[in-house]
Amino acid sequence: MKLKQLSLWALALIAPALSWSAVIPPPEMDNAAYVLMDFDSGRILAERNAHQPLPPASLTKMMTSYLVEQALRSGRLKPDDQVHVSEHAWCRGSSVESCMYLPLNGSASVMDMLRGIIVQSGNDAAKAVAEHLAGTEPAFAEMMNNEAAKLGMKDTHFMNATGLPDPNHKASAFDLALLARTIIRNSAQFYPIYAEREFKYNGIKQGNRNALLYTDPTVDGLKTGHTQEAGYCLTASSKRNGMRLISVVMGTKTVQERADQSRALFNWGFANWEDVKPIAAGAVVTQAPVRFGKEDQVKVGVTQDFVATIPRGQSASVKTAVELNPEITAPIAKGATLGKVVVTVDGQTFGEQPLVALEPVEEAGFFKRLWQRILSWFKFK
Repeated sequence: MKLKQLSLWALALIAPALSWSAVIPPPEMDNAAYVLMDFDSGRILAERNAHQPLPPASLTKMMTSYLVEQALRSGRLKPDDQVHVSEHAWCRGSSVESCMYLPLNGSASVMDMLRGIIVQSGNDAAKAVAEHLAGTEPAFAEMMNNEAAKLGMKDTHFMNATGLPDPNHKASAFDLALLARTIIRNSAQFYPIYAEREFKYNGIKQGNRNALLYTDPTVDGLKTGHTQEAGYCLTASSKRNGMRLISVVMGTKTVQERADQSRALFNWGFANWEDVKPIAAGAVVTQAPVRFGKEDQVKVGVTQDFVATIPRGQSASVKTAVELNPEITAPIAKGATLGKVVVTVDGQTFGEQPLVALEPVEEAGFFKRLWQRILSWFKFK
């Protein structure tokens, strides 16, 4: 197999770890692009062509399902709401597309539609919910693009709800990993659907096309895709011993290759990397001096657990360094960013997170502020 060249960015990321015998280079793979991301830290552990816009095929439906899930969470949709099947949405059973086999001018519940999108990859279900939420599929595509922009999916543009070929319909492996991470985090109530192996509707039972669900009990999602243009694609997630990884492979040549390559990425990732949590959410990291405040110091910490992904076996070498803003002046709101904390291993940075005020600090009275200004004037005189 021809050696695949990692991008310079990926080499810069991996090279410091290569000095440790615990880390070996990622597996060689024949595909258009791939990404392996740690879920908790968001760190990219390995990648090739991660930001190249490519045809995503039915990986597109992750955004369709996510918008349905968020509409359910907000109350805009109810699980038992009936979704009409228009002629545009109706699938004629062609062999060139996957279908839930909804009846023309019939209807199905939102939850059945959601399962039809995720498990069966039904183009009819995706089009039907698109029309239900936005009126038309093109209008729904705009909703998809707006959400993609909010999530920071900079290399993605959607033209439809299904992933059917369109020259302007593209997504990158990095963006799809970012979307998968968002689904796992924000759609926890619905995420178990992505692990369901089959769904029966209208007397037709179809199996989930994610082969890893049948062979690896640690895999619990997310979505497959295939068109002639896109090749065989898979976004998957695996959780082992409390650590979750997300893989995206795009443009493989066969169903078997997309499963094998995803499995190889997971095995490599779990064997060579681990998560550490040097600071818990709400813990006081330090106390920062405050100018012109009723209090002279403010407690500083992180709002969520600080998770860093490091080469396996190096947890004893983890160090944290606090970098505070040069001048912290009252008033200070709770949650205001006052600096950052950086995690390093043998001098190499493996993560950073903002440090915030864990409590508010009100501005001091006139005379205290005046006295501090006088002291400051003599200090710098």
